[in-house]
Amino acid sequence: MVDQPVDADAAGENIAGEVPAEEPEAVTDDAVVHDDNVELERTIGLVGGLAIGIGTMIGAGIFVFPGLAAANAGLAATLSFAIGGLIALLVALPTSELATAMPRSGGGYYFISRGMGTAYGAIVGLGLWLGLMFASAFYLVGLGHYASAVFAELNVALPFSPVIGIGLLFGAALTALSIGGTENTAKIQNVVVGVLLVVLTGFLSYGVLDAVGVFGGGTVPEQFFSRGYFRVLTTAALVFTSYLGFAQVATVAGEIKQPGRNLPLAMVGSVLIVTVFYVVTIFVATSAFGAERLGEFGETAMVEVAREFLGLPGAVAILGAGLLATFSSANASILSASRAVYALSRDALLPRKASEVNLRYGTPHIALLSAGGPILVLVATGRVELLAEVASFLHLIMYGLMCIALLVLRRRNPEWYSPSYRVPGYPVVPAVGALASFGLIVFMQPASIAIGVVVMLASYLWYRYYAGDVTLKGDI
Repeated sequence: MVDQPVDADAAGENIAGEVPAEEPEAVTDDAVVHDDNVELERTIGLVGGLAIGIGTMIGAGIFVFPGLAAANAGLAATLSFAIGGLIALLVALPTSELATAMPRSGGGYYFISRGMGTAYGAIVGLGLWLGLMFASAFYLVGLGHYASAVFAELNVALPFSPVIGIGLLFGAALTALSIGGTENTAKIQNVVVGVLLVVLTGFLSYGVLDAVGVFGGGTVPEQFFSRGYFRVLTTAALVFTSYLGFAQVATVAGEIKQPGRNLPLAMVGSVLIVTVFYVVTIFVATSAFGAERLGEFGETAMVEVAREFLGLPGAVAILGAGLLATFSSANASILSASRAVYALSRDALLPRKASEVNLRYGTPHIALLSAGGPILVLVATGRVELLAEVASFLHLIMYGLMCIALLVLRRRNPEWYSPSYRVPGYPVVPAVGALASFGLIVFMQPASIAIGVVVMLASYLWYRYYAGDVTLKGDI
């Protein structure tokens, strides 16, 4: 059992007259228990946690970004992905400590609101909800593009573009599936990620052997920094969207079994595994065509790489893997977006209705609909590239503040703060993690930064209007 922060200092009510819900009487390895009901059952194990992290991160990073990254940074895009992975790891370590001290749904929002206060928590929580919706829409439209490409590859002519329709269909289906229970969602996620890893491991292993001359004639490495040094960092900012998944494990911390063990293993493990896949993918892709030609293929570059190595069967296999990747990314993001709504509602920053738990399935059905509905609206617009960058911006803000929250909690050392895992290299690791997160934002597109700032400002104004008198603090 884990002692939790008791909101002894919590006070005030929102505009609807609601006050923050009582903290749970007990947090066990099986459930989070209140005096009147069971909040959420713990149904996700280590494999499920890894699947959520890997399944989300391995989507766009593997199947969309290689061509775009190579066009921007050349072969040095491998370093861009490595930089993104390093920043994610620097944040995953502090997040693991926070999550074992506070294994509750809400993730970064919950940590920041308890460590730094309600205003910071509201900005991050509402931003996280919106950011995950933007990311989910990106994945769903990506799924639609891959499905459309499969039809084209099989010479199936359609009188209309099915991209948006397929994205909407799967968005509605995944929302309904999550309402039916996270155990069902986790099982599907495990299967999808397992198949995806098998396909990618086989394909990349063949590609590496071909590149070094075992199967083919080998390739001569091109100049590493052919596009210059600065583009390595701008490309790292572009592809960082690929690393949003590990924090989503913390977002569903309230449903992870044995959180003291499984949370840090799932977060750190997913970052390390996916970073290796990203770096190897860029190496294999650039060895097949070279960075300049690879960049010409754009978002479907990996399909052409597979065709180069294995012909039509390889191209179709990678298209199928792309479908699985975008499916698993959307699945995990919808689940995590709903849990952010759930946590905000319990803290009276959103209407209390959103935190109702379905008695039949044990899931927050209103929160899921609050996430799934807007996601479908975003999918219908089809404009997801900029939204994906905004999602990255909002997550980087949250990552930096999580690192700062850990520093604050360690310094104040409240009685309830007793994590079962402590970050190595304190205070250097969380300090560098915060600086790296905020620093990467500088290399993003101005439009993405502007939209992200507007979202943060709107979140703060909502907090001042709806819940300005609500205060959330741990017993510190």
